[in-house]
Amino acid sequence: MPTAFIAPSGRAPNLTAGPPAEEDAPAQSAPVLLVASSGGHLAQLMALRPWWSGRERSWVTFRTPDAESLLNGEEVRWAHHPTTRNLPNLLRNTALAVRVLAARRPAAVVSTGAGVALPFFVLARLLRVPTVYIEVYDRIETPTLTARLCRPFTRLFLAQWEEQRSFMPTAITVGPLL
Repeated sequence: MPTAFIAPSGRAPNLTAGPPAEEDAPAQSAPVLLVASSGGHLAQLMALRPWWSGRERSWVTFRTPDAESLLNGEEVRWAHHPTTRNLPNLLRNTALAVRVLAARRPAAVVSTGAGVALPFFVLARLLRVPTVYIEVYDRIETPTLTARLCRPFTRLFLAQWEEQRSFMPTAITVGPLL
């Protein structure tokens, strides 16, 4: 597993720790791509600020007032919404994923969902870019649709609750982000 996710010791990353140790950090020339719907999904990625603040990064989310405020000063590409059962926007977001992944060549794609994550995970897998999916904190008994769709394209699953491992047995429990 790349050092962006697992330290040389094999331990899971501490996502709430400060900036990464040099041996745990992704290559400086390649940013981490953070992909999430706006609202709660974005809030959960924002809670990882101690982890991502020391890294070069790019964001993909929906242009909403909360996202514009939270990501002021960040490099952001605005995705198309709604994504649920909206084929035209799936195609638009797939084209966006092609452009962003080609231009940025990220060290990793990290997401808490929702639907906007799917085209980024599919294309990242094809490009051999590692993907990390963090299941949202409010789904304890069943996986989200996005987690199920992204499963074949996900390198590392992270759970916020130990109970989530009942439907994601290979996940690493990192604890609640919010």
